[in-house]
Amino acid sequence: MKEFAVRNLRLCTKDCLCLYVCPTGASDTENSVIDTDKCIGCGACARACPSGAISLVPVRMPPQQRKSPEVIAAMNALAAQKEACRALAATLANGARGGERAFFGAVARSCSLTTEDIYREAGYMLPQSGNVHKLLLSIAAGKDEKAAALADRLLALLPVNDR
Repeated sequence: MKEFAVRNLRLCTKDCLCLYVCPTGASDTENSVIDTDKCIGCGACARACPSGAISLVPVRMPPQQRKSPEVIAAMNALAAQKEACRALAATLANGARGGERAFFGAVARSCSLTTEDIYREAGYMLPQSGNVHKLLLSIAAGKDEKAAALADRLLALLPVNDR
């Protein structure tokens, strides 16, 4: 299976060992984004990265796993609960001071990340999913011309493989 390297900029500590081991120079970029046109998928950069910021992903994504309506409903309910937790923690953080403010802020971020993970698992954030395709179609049909143009570009690039 053909793969290429991607870097998670949030995890990257700029230790840059990946620059020295990449045989094609794909990771040697100004903007920290790995050049997929140069990447041969050898994984040398991912193995050398001390912060685990580089992963290999398949060129062709597998189809989204099917989930029953009951599982999707449970995931949506859990995501709604986590979003309510995030909103409450953010409100508490705004009224708090010092350590309490930091604590409630961390709880809000944690709930936000958990919600994102739940929606990703439910297939709402995978680029190859029909859910994302439907969302992009609705944006493309919208009144915001700039957003519609970007949605059209993404629709041309992202094949749906879960139909």
